Amino acid sequence: MTVNYVRGIRGAVTVDENSREGIQQATKELMREIVEANGLRLEDIASAIFTVTPDLNADFPAYAAREMGWHQVPLMCMGEIDVPGALPRCVRVLIHVNTPKGQDDMVHVYLGGAVKLRPDLRR
Repeated sequence: MTVNYVRGIRGAVTVDENSREGIQQATKELMREIVEANGLRLEDIASAIFTVTPDLNADFPAYAAREMGWHQVPLMCMGEIDVPGALPRCVRVLIHVNTPKGQDDMVHVYLGGAVKLRPDLRR
């Protein structure tokens, strides 16, 4: 019998412009990379929380996940804290997955300008 645990996978991507198309394109790229890097199946995904910086308000990043078929996955969008000097135009995600893998086996994905956010997690 395989025992599954809930693990978290982090990711972030910067968006070129505050537009529906820009947010959707960047979010889909991020989600595809996370799914591929971790070998995820849709049924393994328990939930996802998205945050966006205050300068991104043209669309919900969760809509991109819905367009990718994440219809039964609970999704939530929130605003990121407006910290002076923080990375602008950034979508972040925390995905909860059910997996037998250890937390150290999770591959976190940072794309675009977001690569500088967590250099300690890059592989």
